[in-house]
Amino acid sequence: MMDTDVIAIRAEPVVSDTAEAAEDIAPVSRGTNESYLALVWRRLRHSRTGMFGLTLVALLILMAAFAEFIAPMDPNASSISFAAPQVPEFINGPGGFSLRPSVYALVESEQLDPVTFQPLLKPDLTKPQPLGFFVKGASYHVFGLLPAETHLLGSLDGSPVHFLGTDKLGRDIFSRCVYGARISLMIALTVVLIVTLVGTTVGIVSGYFGGAFDRWMQRFVEIVLAFPQLPLYLALTSLIPVTAPTHLFLAFLIAVVSALGWAQLSREVRGKTLALARIEYVRAAIAIGASDRRIMLQHILPNVMSHVIVSVTLAVPSIVLLESFLGFLGFAVKPPMISWGLMLQDTANYSVIGSYPWMMAPVGFVLITVFAFNALGDGLRDAIDPY
Repeated sequence: MMDTDVIAIRAEPVVSDTAEAAEDIAPVSRGTNESYLALVWRRLRHSRTGMFGLTLVALLILMAAFAEFIAPMDPNASSISFAAPQVPEFINGPGGFSLRPSVYALVESEQLDPVTFQPLLKPDLTKPQPLGFFVKGASYHVFGLLPAETHLLGSLDGSPVHFLGTDKLGRDIFSRCVYGARISLMIALTVVLIVTLVGTTVGIVSGYFGGAFDRWMQRFVEIVLAFPQLPLYLALTSLIPVTAPTHLFLAFLIAVVSALGWAQLSREVRGKTLALARIEYVRAAIAIGASDRRIMLQHILPNVMSHVIVSVTLAVPSIVLLESFLGFLGFAVKPPMISWGLMLQDTANYSVIGSYPWMMAPVGFVLITVFAFNALGDGLRDAIDPY
């Protein structure tokens, strides 16, 4: 009897250890059944930088898609020139307090600007303008189809509100920055799409076939990489006439930037393809008679996509910066279209920056976009590397 009790007591820890071991093994077995995208997403969720960048990118895309709803004003409506930003306050009148934020209308004062000799503007504390969400404002069409008048934020009485001030023509800078995101991001995403398709295709084909075709293709890639991009961009600005339509300018800009941007990605993908072409499963596919197209699409392309995805997210901010830089030099879209580069043309004069620093607001949107895509690219790179 005593021996049986001893055996029973000694058997209990063994069962407990087995159960704990099974619990530890269970997550591993579940993880092995996850898809590649699920593994990458699971790791990306633990990256604060990557998730913060993903959130900012999503907000930027939503802002560009629903610019009419988010912008409080018509971007082409004129008001007071060079009006200072109106900061929301919770003070309603002299000595009053309100939970609803308000801004104050701007009126001309007796003081003159020492540089421009224009009358300085000051807030009229006797005329508060309460702010609210989902207010009625300028009419627009959602995606060019459905008429609407509701805006995300604005004054309750429909009076003009300028959170980032106005430009020389009295147009609301914040609304123009929101609308400008649509053109700037469209140019960047279109260029990146073309660069990715051309660079990935040329890199895989060149690295897989090799031989004389690879040698001649790499010489051509080196010629493209040898072009000095900045002087070339400056020279191309003289080729587009001032009276050229905007769609022609956009097509020319996208074509030129894409033609000079695919070569670097092509060389990177070629290097990875050369390594992948020597792996056993690729040689096995060749041995059983698989076609070259199937090998490149089914075996090589999925293994280089991780590098391509990271390259795409890191290429978007460089294109946004390039578009803003070219716009500052005058190589931008023509009104009534709006882009961040076009808005930066008004900051070419030093006296404007010194007297009206809020004219530099598009730079803030550019920096946020660059940071968002860079943060997302870093998070994706860390999430993809282990797999």
